[in-house]
Amino acid sequence: MPDATDTPAPRTGQRDLTTGPIGKTLLAFALPTLGSSVLQSLNGSINAVWIGQFLGERALAATTNANIIMFLLVAAVFGFGMASTILIGQNMGRRDIDAVRRVLGTSFGLFTIISVLTVAIGWLVAPAILRVLATPAEVYPLALAYLRVIFVAMPAGFLTVLLTMALRGTGDSLTPLKFMALGSVVDVALNPLLIRGWGPIPALGIEGSALATLIANTVSFVALLANIYAKDLPIRLRGAELRYILPDRALLKTIVVKGVPMGLQMLVVSTSALAMIGLVNRHGTTTTAAYGAANQLWTYVQMPAMAVGAAVSAMAAQNIGAGRWDRVDRITRAGLMMNLALTGGLVALLTLLDRHVLWLFLGQDTGAIGIATRINLIAGWSFILFGVSMVLSATVRANGAVVGPLLILAVAMGPVRFGLAYALEPMIGADAIWWSFPAGSLASMLLTIGYYLHGGWRKGRIVTEPAAHDAGEAAKADCEPASRSMPVG
Repeated sequence: MPDATDTPAPRTGQRDLTTGPIGKTLLAFALPTLGSSVLQSLNGSINAVWIGQFLGERALAATTNANIIMFLLVAAVFGFGMASTILIGQNMGRRDIDAVRRVLGTSFGLFTIISVLTVAIGWLVAPAILRVLATPAEVYPLALAYLRVIFVAMPAGFLTVLLTMALRGTGDSLTPLKFMALGSVVDVALNPLLIRGWGPIPALGIEGSALATLIANTVSFVALLANIYAKDLPIRLRGAELRYILPDRALLKTIVVKGVPMGLQMLVVSTSALAMIGLVNRHGTTTTAAYGAANQLWTYVQMPAMAVGAAVSAMAAQNIGAGRWDRVDRITRAGLMMNLALTGGLVALLTLLDRHVLWLFLGQDTGAIGIATRINLIAGWSFILFGVSMVLSATVRANGAVVGPLLILAVAMGPVRFGLAYALEPMIGADAIWWSFPAGSLASMLLTIGYYLHGGWRKGRIVTEPAAHDAGEAAKADCEPASRSMPVG
C-alpha cells in the first residue's frame, strides 16, 4: 500500500471524501451527479420531440421499442460499472492508486469485450428481438434501421459510462457532468440536421437520429478520455500499466459476482414496471395516458434520491477503504437528511403545481389531468420513502453487500407492490394500483432499515491486498517514469 507521501494531491473537481465536513462534501458531490441525470433525461425528451415532430408517431413508436432493448443492455452492464466504482472508491480511500488502475483496467477490458459482442450479436439478432417484442408491422422497418445503428453506438456509450462511474469512485463528479453536457449538446444539435438534412447533409430519417447518438457518444468518449490523460487523472493507464486492460482473473470474478446482483436490481424494476403497465392498460386509454404523464413527473422526482445515493455510495466506499467507519454512519445520516430535503421539497412543489405541470403532457384533456393529479397525490409522496431505501442500500453496497438489497427490492416490487395492486383492483379499481406504490416503498424502507441495522453487512470485505507476485510487479512499475504516482485531478 502506498505511503501517504506517495498519495497524489487532489485537483479541481477531485474530492477527498474521507476528510472534511460530511454534509457540505456530500452535497457538492451529489449536485453534479443530479445535473448529469437531468441532462440525460432532457436529452432523451428533446430527441423524442424531434422524432415525433419530423417523422411522426410510427417513428416515435419505433424508438420506444428500441429503447426497451437499450434499457435491458444498460441494465446488464450497470451492475459491473457499480461494482467497479465501489472497488475504485475503497482503493482510493486506502490511497492505493495502483490498485485503482488495476480495477479500471480489468473493467475497461470487460466492457470492451461486452461492447464488441453487443455490436456483433445485436446487429444479427435485431430482427428476432423486434419480433419477440411483437413490434407492429408498420413500425418494424423503422425500428430495425434505428436499432442497428444504436447497437454500433453502444461501445462508446458503455465505455463512457464506465469512465464516468470510475471518476465518481475517485471523488470526481464534476468531470462526468461536463462531458455528459458535451454529448447531450452534440446529440440534440445533430438530431434535426441528420433527420431532415441541411445543405450537403442528406435527410437520413430515423437512421439520422441514431447516427446523431453514435456521433455524440463517440465525441463524448474521446473528449473524456483525452481529458483524463491531459489532466493525468488517477484512472489513466500508461506504459506498463496498459497491461491492466487484460482482465485480472481475481478482480474480474469480484466485479462479476458483485455486479450481477446490482444489474438484476434494474431488471427487477423494469419487470415490475412492465407488469404495472399491464394492470393500468385495463382501465382504458385515458388512465394509461394519465399514468404516463405522472411517470414523467416521477422520473425527475427520483433523481435527487438517486444522486444522493450515488454520492453516499462513493463517500462510504472511500471511508470504508480508509478504515474510517466512524464516518460511515454519519455519511448515511447526512444522506437521509439530504434526501428528505431535496426529494421532499420537490414532491411538495409538484403536488402544489401538478395540474400546471401535467398540462404540458396532457394538453386540454381535463379527464386525464384529473386522473393524473389523483395518481400523483396518492403515490407521489412515496418517493421520499424510496429515497430512504436508496441511501441505506447505497451504504451497504459500498462494502460489497449486494444480495440483500436485491432480495428486498424483489419482495417490495413483486409480492408487495404488484401483489397488492392485483389483489385489491377488483375491489377498489385503479386506486389499488396507485396505493401499491406507497405500500411497496414502505415495505422496501422498513426491510432496508432492518438490514442496515442487523444485516451484518459491515463484516464484508471486497478489497484485498495485492498478492506477493503482484506487489513485485507493482514495485517495478512504480520505478518507471510512465507509472509513477501522478497528481490526482
